Amino acid sequence: MTTSSTTLSISELSRRSGVSNHTLRYYEKAGVLAPTTRASNGHRRYLASDVAWLAFVLRLKATGMPLTDIKQYAVLRAQGDGTMPQRLAALELHRRRLVAHIQELSVNLA
Repeated sequence: MTTSSTTLSISELSRRSGVSNHTLRYYEKAGVLAPTTRASNGHRRYLASDVAWLAFVLRLKATGMPLTDIKQYAVLRAQGDGTMPQRLAALELHRRRLVAHIQELSVNLA
């Protein structure tokens, strides 16, 4: 889900990411995605940094991170680099939970 220096419309981002327009708007309203730039006609325009952040959010979601935790991570991210220790701790906690879940699944599979 990479893009050049050009911006993407919500429809283009939806196609590239596999996330519906409705979900992208919901993520913005919920604070997962920061409000993006707008074209002169008011349409959302997503930058490469928005695309990269969405890809990260989708990886968190795919690995089972609850939306409330993703929202909290997004809040910390918006506060800047000073929150790096808290964000790293959140990712490490998620990793530990994910590893435990994988181990549980492996036991159940056996």
